[in-house]
Amino acid sequence: MNDSDMDLASGIAAFEAKEFRRAFQLLAPLAARGEPEAQFRVAVMCRNGLGGVANEALAFSSMRDAARQDHGLAQHGLGVMYLYGECVTRDEAEAAAWFRRAAGHGLAGAMMTLGMMYEQGLGVERDVEQAELLYAQAESGDAC
Repeated sequence: MNDSDMDLASGIAAFEAKEFRRAFQLLAPLAARGEPEAQFRVAVMCRNGLGGVANEALAFSSMRDAARQDHGLAQHGLGVMYLYGECVTRDEAEAAAWFRRAAGHGLAGAMMTLGMMYEQGLGVERDVEQAELLYAQAESGDAC
């Protein structure tokens, strides 16, 4: 295990233990170097002001960078940001695209949210059948 792997493991452990200042110290340099798991956790901390002052710009850029590297939870998180206009201008169509990618990882929350978007016609054309399919997949645990 190299130093970066040890810092990542230690940073995740600190994050899980709610030691956010220490987690940020360990994960921020890794996030800056492009490590998607570190980027995701830095985004969560910055969005919620955990371990320091909230930083919406860093929260968005870190979440986006991790999502672009196919990190499922980050794709879901980016979808939430776009859906509700958190840290970025609200864009329901962009939200749907990110939830669709996250659903491909089998994330039930992304499937449920995307289903709700189809049911209500938010960012996608209203399609109740597609909504019901997504709800069923979320309940059964099947990836899209």
